[in-house]
Amino acid sequence: MSGWLLYGATGYTGALIAREAVRRGLTPILAGRNPAAVEALGVELRLASRVIVLDDPAAIASSLSDVSVVLNCAGPFSQTAEPMMQACLGARAHYLDITGEIAVFERARALDAEAKTAGIVLCPGVGFDVIPTDCVAAMLKEALPGATELSLGFDGPREMSRGTAKTMLEELPAGGKIRRDGQIVSVPFGYGRRTIDFGRGSTPAIAVPWGDVSTAFYTTGIANIVVYTGVTPGQLRSIGLLNAFRGTLRWPAVRGYLERRIEKRVKGPSEATRASGDMFVWGRVLDARGAGSTIRIKTASAYALTVTGALGVVQRLIENPAPPGSTTPALLMGSRYVLDLPGTEVLAG
Repeated sequence: MSGWLLYGATGYTGALIAREAVRRGLTPILAGRNPAAVEALGVELRLASRVIVLDDPAAIASSLSDVSVVLNCAGPFSQTAEPMMQACLGARAHYLDITGEIAVFERARALDAEAKTAGIVLCPGVGFDVIPTDCVAAMLKEALPGATELSLGFDGPREMSRGTAKTMLEELPAGGKIRRDGQIVSVPFGYGRRTIDFGRGSTPAIAVPWGDVSTAFYTTGIANIVVYTGVTPGQLRSIGLLNAFRGTLRWPAVRGYLERRIEKRVKGPSEATRASGDMFVWGRVLDARGAGSTIRIKTASAYALTVTGALGVVQRLIENPAPPGSTTPALLMGSRYVLDLPGTEVLAG
């Protein structure tokens, strides 16, 4: 059984992956919740399609009976990952997604024993969230095996898809996250302000609740992890206001209004942005003696890397056996996987 299913195929990123898959001669089964949209894309790309609604795990599992790998591109993943992972366990199909949500990574880790029993891989985060940073973390651990502190970061164009915008809206009320002494802890927005050279000169940066707060711990074993992103001076000035009012984002009326704004206004990066919007990824480790190591890389745009990175993992699982259980991109594909993706370049330290 070598077929694979692309769930969320009609979303911004899912459609990009579907089209690139066809260009490579791959034939995913397209799936989603909107019958008309899924069927239309299937007709356009000459691919099989099916409708899957995520409210009945047994029904979902039966719809996966002829596939060996599922790639979930339907966010927010806080709503789609759990039912699809449960269905994959029942169907004995590998589960992948392109999330950056810490809760999804932690849930996959909690299902490790069940995945091993089912003989499947659970590997969330096979896009820009978190392939580049996860690989940098693994390479830094190799460079300094005794590292006790890990800092990661990224900077680049900030234009996002509708699904990413909805995910950010969902996560904002929880504030920031870091890992301290092995535990994930909450911090205010704007925590850890510092200046970082991500690879194109120094820029202000703040800590963000990126997926590596979860995954880098499992990849490296390092107990203290902070992930940063570059910010503009204007964004820095807005942080205090965001901390003061983020509780209102839990109000249904406020959330509904913002979700409608996202639906109306957010379209996703243009083809030109995807072609030219390079991302810069930085990482640094320190050990207890103060010795350190730094890595900087430049990658293709976040969405371009997500397409090539996710498809590479799909092909790996279709073509070769993999140890079952919950894993991370760097553990599954190797620490240098990101270096093999189009557009990646190692920058001077």
